[in-house]
Amino acid sequence: MSVPYTFLCISTIFKGNDFLRACKEAGNTVLLLTDRRLADKPWVRESIDEVYYIDSLPSGGYDVDTMFTILALAMRTTNIDRVVALDDLDVERAAQLREYFRIPGMGQTTGGYFHDKLSMRAKAQEAGIRVPGFSALFNDEDIRAFTEKHPGPWMLKPRSEARVMGIQKLQSTEELWRAIESLGDSRHAYLVEQYTAGDVFHVDSISYNGRVVFLWSSQYLTPPFDVDSMGGIFKSVTVPFETSEAHALETMAVDLLKAFGLTQSASHTEIIRSQEDGKYYFLETSSRVVGAHLSEMVEASSGINLWVEWAKMETAVVSNTPYKLPPVRQHYAGIIKAKVSEEFPDTSMFDDAELFWRMEEPFQVGLVVRAKTQQRVLELLEKYTKIIQERFQDSRQGAVQATE
Repeated sequence: MSVPYTFLCISTIFKGNDFLRACKEAGNTVLLLTDRRLADKPWVRESIDEVYYIDSLPSGGYDVDTMFTILALAMRTTNIDRVVALDDLDVERAAQLREYFRIPGMGQTTGGYFHDKLSMRAKAQEAGIRVPGFSALFNDEDIRAFTEKHPGPWMLKPRSEARVMGIQKLQSTEELWRAIESLGDSRHAYLVEQYTAGDVFHVDSISYNGRVVFLWSSQYLTPPFDVDSMGGIFKSVTVPFETSEAHALETMAVDLLKAFGLTQSASHTEIIRSQEDGKYYFLETSSRVVGAHLSEMVEASSGINLWVEWAKMETAVVSNTPYKLPPVRQHYAGIIKAKVSEEFPDTSMFDDAELFWRMEEPFQVGLVVRAKTQQRVLELLEKYTKIIQERFQDSRQGAVQATE
């Protein structure tokens, strides 16, 4: 690059250090906009040229006009070439900033498909992609018609919250209506969806110039909602390569991202295989790297660091130079995470040769393993499950937050 390009990265939760580091190593000027409450977090400050802080509102969220002011002041001396949202919660804000300041990239309409659960379901359905039955909560009669067509149980979900925050599983129409009424004037910010039992998968990808150039499929062994709502141990594993299952997942993910108009970004898509009919249904997608350290599992399996490659790809786009994905390997990997009672648990007993990554966060045990076969990965995850249950957990232990 003859001159550095300037990236404004927005992350109102602590994440994305690998992206920030790789973006700086590519020769860019890196600006970070984050929540003031995260000022003491271990950001890779040597890779950040300037940090802008914003305060969250008492009611939650952030004032967009304040963001406009922050960016306007910065642009008096610096031209912003790219705005990158590092988390789901920041996708809408990034789109608003791009449109207001006429910065290239995803606008609000396309951005809505990647953060608004109602918009993404409606768009997928319009594109002919299977989705569980759903309804907005705008009109009472529409809700009644939905419950008659799609018998319970149902999932009541916030339209724009990330992870599984605020999701309720409801069994009867009486229970559903009580939950809807409890939302008061904010019910328009929610949707109701038919509950679908089955195996849940996640497909993590990188899109470049409108084409998916990397795609990796994994299966949750314990679905995120079950872990968050009922407690337990979170696990995921690589889907067997070159199988009909992998093909079905990849096809749906590619068709979905094409229909949504994703030009360039990392993406995390969740798909369920219905226990009832064996068909695959779209659940949710995003335009960011998967959280909950699942990116470490993808790296263990494929050799691809999603954060790093996303930063390299974005730099190639803005500098109008070709982007080439590094060689991809095909190993199997799995992750296990659990909340434990010790603040800094001793995990030295996990010493198998297949261990790829070890979490170092308070009150949690987290491990990623890598092997040449899925069977060996599953054996290790089962072994580690028993150790965690016997040595670290008790009957009062709550759930680890499954996804970010």
